[in-house]
Amino acid sequence: MGMNNATDQMETPATEAEVMGAAEAEEKAAGAAPVATVTQAEFDQVKNERDQFADRMARLQAEFDNARKREVKERADFRDYAVGNAAESFLGVLDNFHLALKSEGSPEQFRTGIELIAKQLDDAVRNLGVVPVETAGQQFDPRTMEALGSVETTEFPDDAVVEEIRKGYRIKERLLRPALVRVAVNNATHQA
Repeated sequence: MGMNNATDQMETPATEAEVMGAAEAEEKAAGAAPVATVTQAEFDQVKNERDQFADRMARLQAEFDNARKREVKERADFRDYAVGNAAESFLGVLDNFHLALKSEGSPEQFRTGIELIAKQLDDAVRNLGVVPVETAGQQFDPRTMEALGSVETTEFPDDAVVEEIRKGYRIKERLLRPALVRVAVNNATHQA
């Protein structure tokens, strides 16, 4: 029975206090901090800080939304201002076209007036930074030109621009519209 008695003592479950005491002893031996308990005051303080952070986040979100809306409005205002400035430079040209339509002069006078209006229009476009694509005497460049046809000739080298049908335009490095051209085909250079 002595053995049964020893076995009975080993199988007896330990009380909660004994387990907690053993766990605390192990933590202290391992250098770990004891389990912290939170008081109601500490809980309320953390909850208050959380509420302050949530409020601050909501305010920052509102400020961000307002800044975004302000930026969209400023961009639209800038676009309207830029369009207004561009349109203003064409109003004089438009006025002169209306005057030309009312004129009763000779065909030569009418042509001279139209030439002056075309010069005024060229100046207005150039003031906006729009420049024509150079084609005269150039080799065909598919990046800035569009070929509408070819002309067989021995006067020009192969792939040279023979005729400009419609001007092309660019603003800085951006192509607004390609030039429409006719390109030389020189059979003499192909046979050699």
